[in-house]
Amino acid sequence: MESKKPFDESGEDDFVGMAMKFSTADGDLLEYRVVGDYAYVRADAESLGKAMGSPLPPAGELPPEAGAFKKVLEGEWVKFDYKALEKAGEEQLGEKSGGAPSPEPSLDAGTQKKLLEALREVVARDVEFTTAGGGDGTEHISATAPFRTLITDLVGEIRPLSKELPPGMELPTAADLKDAPDSKVTADFTLKNGELTEVYVDLAELTENAKVKKFGLGLKLSAGTRPTAPASATELKPEDLMGAFTGAMMPGGEEFGEGEFPDEGDFTAEGVE
Repeated sequence: MESKKPFDESGEDDFVGMAMKFSTADGDLLEYRVVGDYAYVRADAESLGKAMGSPLPPAGELPPEAGAFKKVLEGEWVKFDYKALEKAGEEQLGEKSGGAPSPEPSLDAGTQKKLLEALREVVARDVEFTTAGGGDGTEHISATAPFRTLITDLVGEIRPLSKELPPGMELPTAADLKDAPDSKVTADFTLKNGELTEVYVDLAELTENAKVKKFGLGLKLSAGTRPTAPASATELKPEDLMGAFTGAMMPGGEEFGEGEFPDEGDFTAEGVE
């Protein structure tokens, strides 16, 4: 990510670039960039369909209304003006509701502070921390907590603030949380000379499936590289997206089938800092 200010001082309008890539052990699934007023997307449609458990249709099966969206399924870079896309979506919602769309729900500063304090109290009470030093200024910190206990306590701290939360943000009930796995989950943090470089969590304990031996989520932070706009990206208009999703993604009226992720494997998300 690139911002005009330090990240901890940055607001939404301060970020001028972003790049993100989702990969599996078999290769890249999806790459996404934002540079200026445009967002850029490239995907391996075949691999993405396998990971989702539902194959995506070939580009040749899309109707003419899909326009440049065919380029997405062909694995080429496309770009779109995300502000124009947001405006088109707001106009469409306004037409359906008979008026201007409602503003997005948000938390006021006071409620945000209360939620942060609640989180701190729960973490201090339920999470066990261990540290281990390494060579070359490397330090490893592990945070371990029983999942159900942690979530139940966190929701319990937040529940008194439920009236201050935006509409639609319903908290889970005690009955909902009762069935959550109470296995201990550990998050491992790696620091280099005091700076966070990697976070890793093995979520296999939460699957409650003996076939799943390893289900890891990893986040790595590295030296920054300025996000750049891909050359020769085809522009995707809002009407192309609407044309694609009004039947193109489900040819013949068929819905995507339910799929499952592989029993084993790591999914990683790599971002440009």
